[in-house]
Amino acid sequence: MKKIPIKDLDYVELYAEELRENNSLFEQQRELVNAQIVSSISVFKERFGEGDDFKKAAREYLKKIGLIEI
Repeated sequence: MKKIPIKDLDYVELYAEELRENNSLFEQQRELVNAQIVSSISVFKERFGEGDDFKKAAREYLKKIGLIEI
């Protein structure tokens, strides 16, 4: 029996079907996204500071790695 490769879109469709049948997956997805946001905030605050210090440090970093020109 030959296996058919599964594409990324197949996983999206499968997940959408599961969401229709099981609403608790929405809560799991929300918790995952919120955890990622909290982690990102923590990482960026530690790296660049807050407020105007954040903006200045972030711009310097982006210039240093070549993503922006000032």
